[in-house]
Amino acid sequence: MRPKFHGVAPALVTPMLADGQVDYQGLKKLIQHVTDGGVDYMVVHGTTGESATTDKNEQKAILDFIKENNSKNLPIVYGLGGNNTPNVVQALKDIDFQGVDAILSVCPYYNKPGARGVIAHYTAIADASPVPVIMYNIPGRSGINMTSATTLTLAEHPNIIGIKEASCIIEQCMEINKDKPEDFLLISGDDVQGVPIIACGGVGVMSVIANALPARFTEMIHAALDGDFLKARTMLGSFLAIDPLLYEEGNPVGVKKIMEIKGLINSDVRLPLMKASNDLEQRMRVVISKDGL
Repeated sequence: MRPKFHGVAPALVTPMLADGQVDYQGLKKLIQHVTDGGVDYMVVHGTTGESATTDKNEQKAILDFIKENNSKNLPIVYGLGGNNTPNVVQALKDIDFQGVDAILSVCPYYNKPGARGVIAHYTAIADASPVPVIMYNIPGRSGINMTSATTLTLAEHPNIIGIKEASCIIEQCMEINKDKPEDFLLISGDDVQGVPIIACGGVGVMSVIANALPARFTEMIHAALDGDFLKARTMLGSFLAIDPLLYEEGNPVGVKKIMEIKGLINSDVRLPLMKASNDLEQRMRVVISKDGL
């Protein structure tokens, strides 16, 4: 058994029905699919789960349902972040954390704070959180990049245990790994950078594609973690063409379409996202066939 939060965690999508309601039968099928695929833990209510367009009641119901159907008792990381620090701190008081092992909290977005503001924001959350905090650096959504210096300052907080790095700046990941506390977790937030980041000292990936292809993706990441980089980089080649298509029309539009193609769930999403276009679907089908996905 791998240490907690090492390996692969699918950032679970939220299956939807055509009328926009949560598809709980689809969610049950998804949980079974990723569990059978050998993933190591699960992320609930991340961006890929359309957390921006599910309300508090739905989020509670979804979390409760995942807990009830977590047959292998995999660790659960709960997405809880925002750009209004007092609101995030209050939300921490309103959630039942039984069965939740950590929170994933995104770097404040839109208002673009400086480094001192980011540090104060995460410190307030970590001080208030009853479970450990994993930070999430994603400049493409937040509008700012958490530098390695900011990350390393926050890594000293006893309740901040790691970072999901989606900056796609390998040098930054190397800097974090060089100076971080030994037990601080460097986790890739980009599927195709998972293997390179593990080579830089990372411990795994919080993944989009693992919703659709959990066994194949997990085999690749586990190979890298076991030091078999020849196998890992060979397998990585089969994900390179499909990866940009996942995000071309917004996440989780692409991965939901792959899952629909494979007969797992519907590809419905909530506005302002739209289901994958016919053109995107056809290009996905070509890549899936060509690369044996």
